[in-house]
Parts: sequence; C-alpha cells; structure tokens
Amino acid sequence: MKHTINTICFTAVLSLMGSTAFSQTDASGISRARGVRKDSVASERPHELNPVVVTGTGTYHRADNSPVAVKVISAKELRDTHATTLEGALTRLTTNVTTHTSGMGTFVNFNGVSDDYIVILENGKRISGDDRWNRISLDNVKRIEIFSGAASALYGSDAIAGVINIITEDSKEPVSASSSTKVMNRGRLDQDVNVDFNVGSFSSQTSYAHRQADSWQVNNYQAFDEDGTEVLKLTGRPMSAGYHSQNISEKLNWQINDQWSAYIRGSYYDNLSDRPQSATYFTQKKSSGTYSYTEKQAYTYDLHHRSYTYGFGSRWSPNSRTFVYLDVYSDNFSSKYDYWQTSEKEGREETRKRTHYVNETLRGIFRLSAWNKLSAGAEFVQESLSSQSDHIDFETTNTYNFFAQDEVKLLESLEAVVGLRYTQNDNFGAAFTPNAGLFFHYRGLRLRASYAGGYRTPSLSQLYATDQAKTTSRYTLYNTSLEPEKNHFYNLNAEYGTNWLSVSLSGFVNRIQEMINYRTLTDAEISADASLTALANDGWTTIRQRDNIDRATLKGFSASVKFLLPYGFSLSGSYTFTDSEAETKSLDKKNQQYVVTKSDVDKSVRHVGSVLASWDKTWGNYSLNVALNGHLQGRRYSSTYGYAPAYSQWDLTTRHSFALKNVALEPGLGIDNLFNKRDKSYWNSNFSTINPGRSIILSLRMRY
Repeated sequence: MKHTINTICFTAVLSLMGSTAFSQTDASGISRARGVRKDSVASERPHELNPVVVTGTGTYHRADNSPVAVKVISAKELRDTHATTLEGALTRLTTNVTTHTSGMGTFVNFNGVSDDYIVILENGKRISGDDRWNRISLDNVKRIEIFSGAASALYGSDAIAGVINIITEDSKEPVSASSSTKVMNRGRLDQDVNVDFNVGSFSSQTSYAHRQADSWQVNNYQAFDEDGTEVLKLTGRPMSAGYHSQNISEKLNWQINDQWSAYIRGSYYDNLSDRPQSATYFTQKKSSGTYSYTEKQAYTYDLHHRSYTYGFGSRWSPNSRTFVYLDVYSDNFSSKYDYWQTSEKEGREETRKRTHYVNETLRGIFRLSAWNKLSAGAEFVQESLSSQSDHIDFETTNTYNFFAQDEVKLLESLEAVVGLRYTQNDNFGAAFTPNAGLFFHYRGLRLRASYAGGYRTPSLSQLYATDQAKTTSRYTLYNTSLEPEKNHFYNLNAEYGTNWLSVSLSGFVNRIQEMINYRTLTDAEISADASLTALANDGWTTIRQRDNIDRATLKGFSASVKFLLPYGFSLSGSYTFTDSEAETKSLDKKNQQYVVTKSDVDKSVRHVGSVLASWDKTWGNYSLNVALNGHLQGRRYSSTYGYAPAYSQWDLTTRHSFALKNVALEPGLGIDNLFNKRDKSYWNSNFSTINPGRSIILSLRMRY
C-alpha cells in the first residue's frame, strides 16, 4: 500500500498546485478561458462525423476526404465509456480489436491476427517494447485513428494487420491543468495528471499516470483428467495478477519563427507485478496406473518492466507547399525477474530482456500542384537485444528505408494513391513493399479500393532467444535462418455520410505467408547433432525451434453506423465478421512425418459487435451524459485449448459536468459489467473474459 499512498499524495499536491485559477478547453468544450460554453454539447456534435485524420496517408485530410479509410474514436467516446487503458478503449469502441488472456497475461488481436503485426503510434511516432499497450494515458487524448490493413509502404516493418495512432491534445491556454481519478473494486485505481504551459513561442506538456490493481481469481480450481474422470485441485494462481505502474512524460516545444519549430520529449515508465507469494498449484504424475499430485510454489518472482524514451525533432516550412520533418526517437525497454527472498536466487534481479530501438526519419510533404501531393523520405532503424536469462550478450540489426507516396487527383471526384518503400536490412537483405488505392467521392458517397503489401522482419528474440519449459520438458531453440513474413492485403470500402449520419461497410482479404511458428524437430535431426542429443539425454522430451512454417488467409467484412439524433441523443454500432484459415506444419511423433493441418487462425474471433448509446443534456452550468456500451464477442479459437465461449459485456456510465468560473468538475458514476458476466472456467483454460464481475465505477475529473 505504500506506493498507493505516495501516489495519492503526489496527485493531490499537483491538483492543489493547479487550482489557482486555470482554464482549459478540452474536446467537450464545456469550459473555456474566462467563460463557459452552455451549448458545448451541441457545438461539438456536428464535427464528430468528420474529424481531421493523418494516419492513412501521412498527410492531413478530413475523414470524408481521406483517400484511405480511417476509423476515428473521439475523446468524447473515450470519456463516455470511462476507458482508461488503450486496449480497453479499443475493445469497447471498435470491433476490429479483441483481447485474449492466458497465464502469460492479456494480449490483443487486430483483424484476426496477433498484436505482433500492429504498429502503435503516438502522434505519429512508433512505440516499441513489450509494454507498449500500457504506456499510453488516455486522459489527454484528442482522438484515436485506426487504419485497418497492411501499411508497410508508409510505416515499415510490422504493419501487416494495421496501424493505431493516438493523437494527444495540445492546450493553447497560458497555463492549464487537469486531474482524473477512477476507482473500481479489486484495488483498481487509475490516476492521471496533466500540466501545460504556453509562454510566447515556448510550450511545455507534462503528464503523469499511475495504474494499480490487485490480483483476482473467479475460479480457484484447476482440473485434471484421470482416465476420463475429472479431478479438481485448489490453485492460488490468479486469473489476473496484481500490479502497479508509474508513467511520466515531458514534451518541450519551440515555435522559432513562422518557418521553423522544434521539440524535445522524453518519458519514463515503471511496472512491477504483485503476484501472490503464497500461491501454489499441483502437478499430476501417473505411475503404474496410479495418479499422484504434488503441490508446488506457483511463483518465485515478479516481473519488473521499465522503459525510458527520448527524442527530438524539427519542422521546416519555407512556404505553404513544402513541409520537411526531422524526427529522432529512442525507446529503451527492460524486463527483469524480481526474485523473492524465498526463492533459490535469494531476491536478486535477473535481466529477462533488454531492448533498444532507435528511429531517425527525414521526410517531406510537397504540394507539387493543386492536383498532386508527394510524400517522400528516408528512415534509419536500429534494434538491439540482450538477455541475461537467455545468455544473449548483445545482438543488433540495422534497417535502412526509402519511401515515397504520391496522391494524385485524376478527376474532380476521383483520386489515386500510389506508394513504395525500399528496405535494406543487415540480416535479410532488400525488399520492396507497395501500396495503391483509388478513391471516388460524390456528395455524401465515398468509395475506396486499395491493395497493400506488408513486410515484417523476425524480431531479435525470435532469432536468438531460447526457452526452457521444465514443467512440460520442452526446449525451444533459436533460429538465425528465419525469413521475413510477408502479406498481401486487399480492401474495398463504401461510406455514406451527412451531418447526422455516417455509414461504413468494408470487405478485406489478408494473405500472410512465411509466418513464424514452432517446429518440433524429428528424431533424425536430434540424433544427427551432438548438442541436441545431449539435450534429449538431459530429459528434454520435446525439442523445437522457430521456423517459417505457417501461412494464413483471413477474409471478412466490417460494418458500422453512427447517428447524431435530436435532443442530445447519439447511437453507434459496429460488427466485424472474420473467416480465417491457418495452415500449420506439425510433427507426428509416432511416424516422424510432418503433416499440414488447417484450422482457424490462433486467437481469432469470427463474430464481434459493439454498441454505444449516449445522451447529453445541459442545464445552465451543469451538463449530464448517460452512456450505455456493449461489447459482444463470439467464440475465440486457441490452437492449444480449443474454443473459448462467446460472451457479452455491458457498461452503464454517467458523467456530471459542472462548469464553474475557473474550474470544471466532472464526477462520474457507473456500473462496469452490468449483468455480472464472468468466465468461471478452471485455471489454465481459454478464458473468454477475465472481468472479475459487476463493479461500481467512481471517477472525478478536474480541469483548471
């Protein structure tokens, strides 16, 4: 509890410091400097269906004029759902995203494939590292832009499934501050503080975020089979392990003159899991037809993640037709085993993984004529990895990229986009990734067709890391002969919009080749290598290595509709259907032959739907928002555990906004998991949801 008390004291001090008489405009428009917008909700609504977007092409467009379809989640929608984490917001507000949970934690799927194939950006800058989902604070987010499809021509490696870009708000007030607190059961606390300054040509944005939660378990049993008879044993291993984290970031900006601007930014993130030290589990052993169970300590360490980032950049615009950007960014991540005193390693830390990511980009946007806009640039990426536990001293790779994309207006209502990236990697040589699209628009109708190639180089962990699973006697080898994964993505999109209605329908085909998975080695391969034979003699019954043995085809469509109705009502809904097929090579240990099996793509979900209904009403200086949000998810496939059951979760929330002279108060009250949906499956199951059950949501946001 010590870190909790310190955090609450820290945020309280910042809140008091900010309460002197500051005023800030946020996306809701409820409070303005030295005044109150009583028609705030009405003034916001006409712009909700047509925001400015940048992710699809790297250049600014109104959403309805973007040559590439981009889904936008607004700041208002984030507040309506009381979302505080990026993955929570995406799960509630878009059907392209689902989550799945295992003993290793919660992971995100996008368009049917894992988050290894997603690029996450913050204000256009890539976020790397294992904890990238948890390092985003939503309190100061202006909007989230979601691009579905391959985008390697513009964003490089990993952009096989899509791109998520988080755009933050920049206050224009001389001084502004905000504090946001959210409390739920199971020890869940989220605290965000933002302080901004603007003095002449200089500005500063400072943010702090704290997250914490206790461990919880819905079902305390694990199940075993004894010749078809189910045997249950108590387990202390939680469904969701407790943790606490801190994240602080700073950005300094200078508007040097009308042509030049520059910035410096940095951040520090710290996350430590709080796993129960007394947790135990059972192992099963059969001998002479008799089953025995051995109780063992479940955990001997916590996971400690740290990252720090720094970067700088500049923008030069000599005229209204030319913009040149320089960005340098470094992301440094470490994950350690924090062993307890009771373990055999006597409380010391051991580095599980340490990664460094450096990105240097020089790009320009050139308006060559009224009908032609060119984006071009060069990018250098350096990645490195070291690991004490995997005995990796230091491995590194460099990637050199050159890219160009042209937006051409062919006719008054017809535009085209063509792009190409050239990549040269130290380990994998050269590659080209193209993209092309057509955009037709007439009044409220918009039609888009596009093709894009994707490209993903194997991670350094896949190339050099080993893994020893003693409980299953499985040894995983590194493989430096891996090849890059590639894909072809085809997309058709139709949209229709007015100032009160937006309808979208998209169909896609995603063919991924050379996918990396685990290949079990044959007895012949093991006996032919002395080092592998030694491993087998040491008791490792399964020896495998990573290899390019899989391919996948995903086909589907997404449909969404949004209404801005009279009297402050709004209603939106979306649905995504994904039909996936994976071809996987596996070894039949009896005849020592490889067979190709077909199944759904691992962790994919066929049916996903979401609903958000909202009502806004203002009486003088008081505004009320009532929102009902539903997430409906079909069965999720796991290649290890089979199908997780379908489920739905509904949340009911209210926000109460009081616009006073110099401060806006926004208390909130709601119910998370309104119908108390819980997955009571036994431990080590393919859980449909890890939600602990119905909970009251208490929140308070203060803006000065």
